[in-house]
Amino acid sequence: MPGLYLTIVLDLFNREVMGWSLKPRMTADIVTDALTMAWFRRKLTPGVLHHSDRGSQYASHAFQDKLTE
Repeated sequence: MPGLYLTIVLDLFNREVMGWSLKPRMTADIVTDALTMAWFRRKLTPGVLHHSDRGSQYASHAFQDKLTE
């Protein structure tokens, strides 16, 4: 049975889930989708800090480009 992967973006101040993504594969688009949802829900401002683990999805060019946007 195939698994599912869940990625979330949390506001560490109040532990609110700001964005999430659920997919059958752990690829760069799962983390970029969660970040995009967080941005649309909160309208993140320049200077906001994002902390993640050292997974390859977070080190991908696609995710780094999304953070830069």
